[in-house]
Amino acid sequence: MAKRGGMKAEKRNLVHLCIEAASESTETVEIWRRQRRTLEKMPPELAEALLRRLLRRRLVSPSLLEVFQHCIEEIDLKHENCVDAEWMAYLGAFRCLRSLNIADCRAINNSALWAITGMDTLKELDLSRCVKVTDVGIKHLLSIPNLEKLSVSETGVTGDGVSWLSSLKKLSKLDLGGIPVTDMALRSLQVLTKLEYLDLWGSKISNKVAAVLKKFPNLSFLNLAWTDVTTLPTLPSLTYLNMSNCTINSISGGDCGVKAPLKQLRVPGATFIDVHEVFSYIEASQLSFLDLSNSSLHNFQFLAHMDSLTHLNVSFSKIKDESIELIAHVGANLRNLNLSNTKVSSLGIGSLAGMVPNLEILSLSHTLVDDVALSYISTMPALRVLDLSNTNIKGFTYQIGHEQDEAFSLTALQSLNHLERLDLEGTHVKDEALQPLSGLQQLNTLSLKSDFITDMSLHAFSSLPKLRYLGIRGAVLTNAGLYLFNPPPMLETLDLRGCWLLTEDTISLFHENHPRIKVRHEFAQICSISENKCDRSSPQQGTPRTSQLKPKGKASSAPSVFRKEGFVDERLKYRREELLELRSAPLSLVSPHDCGVVLPKTLIE
Repeated sequence: MAKRGGMKAEKRNLVHLCIEAASESTETVEIWRRQRRTLEKMPPELAEALLRRLLRRRLVSPSLLEVFQHCIEEIDLKHENCVDAEWMAYLGAFRCLRSLNIADCRAINNSALWAITGMDTLKELDLSRCVKVTDVGIKHLLSIPNLEKLSVSETGVTGDGVSWLSSLKKLSKLDLGGIPVTDMALRSLQVLTKLEYLDLWGSKISNKVAAVLKKFPNLSFLNLAWTDVTTLPTLPSLTYLNMSNCTINSISGGDCGVKAPLKQLRVPGATFIDVHEVFSYIEASQLSFLDLSNSSLHNFQFLAHMDSLTHLNVSFSKIKDESIELIAHVGANLRNLNLSNTKVSSLGIGSLAGMVPNLEILSLSHTLVDDVALSYISTMPALRVLDLSNTNIKGFTYQIGHEQDEAFSLTALQSLNHLERLDLEGTHVKDEALQPLSGLQQLNTLSLKSDFITDMSLHAFSSLPKLRYLGIRGAVLTNAGLYLFNPPPMLETLDLRGCWLLTEDTISLFHENHPRIKVRHEFAQICSISENKCDRSSPQQGTPRTSQLKPKGKASSAPSVFRKEGFVDERLKYRREELLELRSAPLSLVSPHDCGVVLPKTLIE
């Protein structure tokens, strides 16, 4: 078995190398395009992988598509603005094309669709946001006999064009989102008895025609967001319903004894006439996904019996601590809980302690929680993602009975053995309080944004073995600190936006030393542009004017990169005009000798 697995891995690597070589440059493409017969027998999955690679590298021309016409079954050209009528002419000749995605291709118009008329192999077509497609284009699609999935959302199609779609009897998925579908147009579609997926967001349908939905016996997905529909009839096969920003009176027509078998319900921004009446006609034991974000609800008693919930979003709602007990009561299966932008405090989080054993994602951004909540969060063993941004977290608490003894509160998170993502942006944490995070061995994403953070924290995170993204935005990082930084072995992105002391030369030098790491900083783009134009100028070529800047008042020695007595914000010593000068200076005013290290001559000068 191990030998067989090894052979499969070698085969995959060989295929990857072949695709990489074939898509290396325009020259290599020109060589193999002459060998057209070899591509005609290429397996579809390999041909599709090769085409995707060529598209990413911008090596595809319309004429090149011809060599793929005998082997490609699925093509995704979404967002490819170069796709136009010429491209469609070649795509229309494909012999076994089953799925075509040209969403957001703004050059596609009605005449371009003429090329795919009569394609009996085509079953899936996505024209979303192709704004030049109108009712005339719909007529071209009527000759595609086996079309099963069609999306024309946010196009120029009107109610008349929608009515013509009634001839596509095999449709099982129809996306008409953002189109002014009228009552009359919807009535014309009731002959599409195979429909399972129907998206009508933003349409002009009313309660009078909502009963037509009962004509679709297999309908399982329905999106009525931003419509005037307030009452739905009983739809026995419906499992997904979106009525965002609607006024909701009833979801099951008020039929006695009949409950909607919904598994997912999205109603962000909705207004309920009687929320308890609405939810009394929903089978609570089957509902697993509930989005109540941005609602004006005050009473959440209807949550008491929803013990199958795995995803609950009450962000931007008026939920308070006392209602969190209701969530705790049904929290056994909960995996994703979003309480951001609410008035929930640490007291409410205490109700969840030990009650959500399977919770994987918890968002508390812009809430009233403080460090006390961290001890409660530590009792959530399955937690993978934790968002504490813009909260009152400081990173320490006072020990009971010892008002002057501080304890690092983030130490509580070390019990979360599966924690992968942590967001502490906009909190009050300082360097010392962040030290316990070095023990989070599974962490791959860490986001910080604070002007209380210095080089000390940057170096502390070098020990996180799986860290791929590190954001330390708005921190007081120095050139010397960044130069000495030893990135974690798996780091891919370092976000330093707002770190004003860092200079263009230092950012460029870091990029040279660690080319695999993507740096986000105000100077990072400038460095990238200058590298493309010409060789970067030497770092020691400083700006005479900035080197002559003097602090106000008496001269004082520059602070070290690490100071035991705490970090001193050197910005306080300068006027605004001088700070602006410092932003373009080749070095921040930090002496490398203060931290006991020797920097390259280019950095010292």
